[in-house]
Amino acid sequence: MNIVLKTTAAFVLSAGTAFAAGHAAPMIEAANQDVSNGVVSAEKIVAGENGWLVVHRTDADMKPGPVVGYAPLRGGENMDVAAILQEEVASGDMLMLMVHSEAGGMETGVFEYTLGAKEDGPIRMDDKLVMTVITAD
Repeated sequence: MNIVLKTTAAFVLSAGTAFAAGHAAPMIEAANQDVSNGVVSAEKIVAGENGWLVVHRTDADMKPGPVVGYAPLRGGENMDVAAILQEEVASGDMLMLMVHSEAGGMETGVFEYTLGAKEDGPIRMDDKLVMTVITAD
């Protein structure tokens, strides 16, 4: 009887942990970094669904500008996500790393977003973009 209770308790606790991990709020953790190798990375990204890490140029106005890189994301926790930059980024340039959805496009697994489009567009939480801004060293 005692073994059954311990097993049931362990199952309930692990199920609760899995539920919490699968339903964590979308977020991005990234720091200023050297991008001279043509890659920008985020230490951790949580996405509510499959989607994209999208790297936008930005400036002091903090508005997303042109896309300069992207990488696929799995729904849930993603660690050490790297996006290859598609154009040169100079030291001092500001980059906005943002979570985008896979929804609305014509093809699954193909990044189709262009600035302002609905296809593979940005995800919002409480009407705020899920993003962080870094500076290239």
